[in-house]
Amino acid sequence: MISNNLSNLVKTGQLHEEPPDQNEFNGLLSAAKDRLKDARIRSLSYASRFDLTYNAAHALALAALRHRGYRTDKRYLVFQCLPYTAELPAAKARFFARCHDLRNLAIYEGHFEIDEQLLHELTMYSDELLEKVTALGAVEQGK
Repeated sequence: MISNNLSNLVKTGQLHEEPPDQNEFNGLLSAAKDRLKDARIRSLSYASRFDLTYNAAHALALAALRHRGYRTDKRYLVFQCLPYTAELPAAKARFFARCHDLRNLAIYEGHFEIDEQLLHELTMYSDELLEKVTALGAVEQGK
């Protein structure tokens, strides 16, 4: 099922097959860990903590996609693929997609609302995603 769903996205041109790379995977994982750590610094502004946590989640979602041997140029798609790349429940993948939309509103339209509960959930789900992506283990070369 995982392979069929991702293969369908390849057929439509939304995903591209590309062999995974252990160094890239490790770099994405490391960057995500650093961002999640920094996002917990309470003296930072809400916007900074949201940005750090969102970008950590994106790095983790991209790491999971790359681990499976795929790449995309559509930033939002890495979140939509999470049920297939990291076995994350669809509801949590939709939550990350919602955060992506909120990030876009802030960046492109200057609309940003402080929502501590949203940030709390984003942090919890990002921590869960970190565990799932870490559990993927070493990249299989020659996929």
